[in-house]
Amino acid sequence: MRTLMVAATLIAASAGTVAAQDVAKGEHDFGVCRACHQIGEHATNMLGPELNGIDGRKAGSVQDYPYSDANKKSGIVWAEAAFKQYIKDPQAMVPGTKMFFVGIKDPREIDDLWAYISRFDADGESKKK
Repeated sequence: MRTLMVAATLIAASAGTVAAQDVAKGEHDFGVCRACHQIGEHATNMLGPELNGIDGRKAGSVQDYPYSDANKKSGIVWAEAAFKQYIKDPQAMVPGTKMFFVGIKDPREIDDLWAYISRFDADGESKKK
């Protein structure tokens, strides 16, 4: 019984480490997105909108960004499932979007990217330290 408890404790402790590694990997993977998007305290709109506070945000709602009509009318509210579907093939999910990007196909990379971008609130502050 003691061995089982020790094993369970080690697994639980390592889960936090894996999550931290996922965020770090996601931050690295965000490098592909940086050509068009910013995130964090001083983020501004570029070729694409800034991504602060994306988790729970309605698509097409960033102030002063000229979205396509397709994006504004998509009805998407960004959450993990919607993001993961969209980032695989933006044009397939929102035909007519201005986001011309071939997509990310690797599920692990998508998971890591979501772990990173979803941690920023609308002001660019990290929700998880």
